Amino acid sequence: MTVLSGRFVAALAALSLICLSGCALNQQRVRTHIAAGDQALARKQLDDALAEFKKAVTIDPNSADAHTRLGQTYKERGELEQASASLESAVRLDPFSFVAAFELGEVYRLLQQVKQAVRAYVHACELDPKNFDARFRLASCYHITGDLDEALAAYEQAVELNPKSAYAWSNLGAVYDAQGKFYDAIRAYKQSLECETQQPIVLVNLATAYLNQERWSTAQKTLRLAIKMDPDLSIAHERLGYCLWREQNLDEAAQSYLRATALDPGNAAAYAGYGVVRISQYLASAERTAYLNEAIEAWHTSLEINPDQPRLRTLLEKYRPKHARASATATP
Repeated sequence: MTVLSGRFVAALAALSLICLSGCALNQQRVRTHIAAGDQALARKQLDDALAEFKKAVTIDPNSADAHTRLGQTYKERGELEQASASLESAVRLDPFSFVAAFELGEVYRLLQQVKQAVRAYVHACELDPKNFDARFRLASCYHITGDLDEALAAYEQAVELNPKSAYAWSNLGAVYDAQGKFYDAIRAYKQSLECETQQPIVLVNLATAYLNQERWSTAQKTLRLAIKMDPDLSIAHERLGYCLWREQNLDEAAQSYLRATALDPGNAAAYAGYGVVRISQYLASAERTAYLNEAIEAWHTSLEINPDQPRLRTLLEKYRPKHARASATATP
């Protein structure tokens, strides 16, 4: 009995050694395929990289690294559904992998699955609280979903991590602006412009904060600087038109609005503003009926672009000529 037991133990030990050797060999094969895939990915040879990472996953379905690389490659190829499936597997296999969690958030964001992206970025931030990219992405997703308090906190943490990020400062300013904290917004926009001076859209946002404070002259100077940087920026001309209208410079306001619509025929606010300028000129001199007609047509155009403008509808109903409405003819 003792001899048999000894032989059994020896056989078991030999079998274990074979299994361990086989496992080690498989792990070596997985690492070899991952390394080859990494090289192909670095050369942007996505088909080759995909083939290598698939081989690695086939050899070891529990390799989080292989699933992560596979997901990253699918993302590079624009195959986002496959990327999300691979990265979900990676996170499940290794919940402590920052790369897998962050990449999963990136894929969800690209898929416009913002709530899932938030969860992934929160996980990534827990794994690496000092990672700027994860914190900034998290803030951006909160911003998109309208969770402004959460966005504010995340952007503030982002600028602490990277005070030189122009985008983080400008987005922080946009959140302050949305909350009606205009002085904080102005400070954030100015910080953004210190980081990167050539940002005409940030200048427009800064000017909008000034407009909300009724600082017409300061807003006008800021908008003209934005237009100097980018003469084709429709929104800058539209905001300048509003500023000039508030200063009662009606002819120049009309020209600014027209310039905005020429640059972007889909700028509903510019058509609405142009109509307001023309109605102001009509009311100042009632014989100028052409201005009334221009105002009404501009408002109609604005509502065609964006029907959700109740105040503009009220203005249109107030000033448009009242006639019997024609009925539509059904198509047989």
